[in-house]
Order: sequence, then structure tokens, then C-alpha cells
Amino acid sequence: MFLKVITETIMNKITALSIGKGKNKRVNVFLDNRFAFSLEAEVALKESLQIGQQLSGEQIKILTKADQYYRCLNAATNYLSYRPRSELELRKRLQQRGFNDISIETTINKLKEQGLVDDQAFAQFWKENRDLFNQRSQWLIKMELKQKGIADYIIEQVTDTIDDEDSAYRAAQNKCRSLPLFDYQNFRRRLGEYLKRRGFSYIVINKTIEQLWEEKTTSKTLS
Repeated sequence: MFLKVITETIMNKITALSIGKGKNKRVNVFLDNRFAFSLEAEVALKESLQIGQQLSGEQIKILTKADQYYRCLNAATNYLSYRPRSELELRKRLQQRGFNDISIETTINKLKEQGLVDDQAFAQFWKENRDLFNQRSQWLIKMELKQKGIADYIIEQVTDTIDDEDSAYRAAQNKCRSLPLFDYQNFRRRLGEYLKRRGFSYIVINKTIEQLWEEKTTSKTLS
């Protein structure tokens, strides 16, 4: 215990600070003319590190902890820049990157305060994205959101307005453009399999196929 106290009170002098090379610019800290560690630029700036400054072992621990948090925060922000993420998605990503639990919790709480992590908003985004670009059944969207770690009450709120018949019809319209209209059995089989993969029920699939077959064949006859 006495040796630990002595070690933590030994002062080390910053003899050089330099910006590292590469994509992620980090500040290299040299203590007593030897490279000691590197920090995110935000940490070095916030702590006003400068040549000649004395650092104790405890101060170095604090800097290292702050660096872990800023690296975690930067990784999270970058991950969110591609599209919204659920809290569970983000947490898993940061765990995979090797960040410790404290940094992850602090980062997620910070992003929640900023409105950048919001499971309600994420669920709404996911539902609307599916509705516009890749129609799925209400059941399948619920399953996807559940896998993303969204709470049941949020899932129910967000998916309550999904109309499976409308979604199936719009999904099938895009698919049937590539299907031949001279072979009903082939048309039915291929379109049915397509809609089944998107989670629609047999009743909805059957109704959609009959409606589209009638529309397409009628249109072909009139033309």
C-alpha cells in the first residue's frame, strides 16, 4: 500500500507533445523524453496539456480514462452517422470494439441527452423505411424491431397503423413487373414465395395475387 502511494505521487515531466500520423490524429505524450501514451486531441485540449507540465500517476490514470471515453464517443458518433441505431445495436457495436462498460454507459447516456440515441425515433424510422422501400408485414417488422432490442410497448405503438393488405399489394406490384403473365401457376408460385418471405399471411397473399393477376391480365387484354 505504501509503495502504491509513492508510485502514484511520483511526478513525470511532459517533455514533448506531437500529433500522430494516420487517419485518426492522436496526441503523443512524451514523459521524461520517452513516449508514454497517446490521447484523443479533445482530451489533450480539454486538459490543457503543455510541455514542462508535471503529471502524477493518478493524473495519468484520469487522462487514460478520459481518453477511453472520448474514443468510445467518437466511435459511437461515427457509427450513428450512417443511419439511426437502436440502443442495443450501439451497445453491441461498442462492446465489439473493446470499450469498457463505464465508457459505454457514459457514452450512451450522453447521446441520449443529445437525442442521438432514441429507441422510439429509431423504431419509427425503421417502420417508415420499410414502408417506403422494402415493404414487410406487420408481424415481420415487429420481429425485426424486437431483435434490435426495442421495448414491446414501443413496437406496438409504432406498428399499430401498418396495413398488411396495402403493404403486400405495393410490394407485389414491384415484383410482378418481372413475372410473365401467360402462366398463372408460375405467377402465383413466384409471387406467393416472394410475399411469404416478407412475412405476409396466406389470406393476404392469396388476395393480393388474385387482385394483381386480374389487374394485369385485364390491362393486357385492353391494350
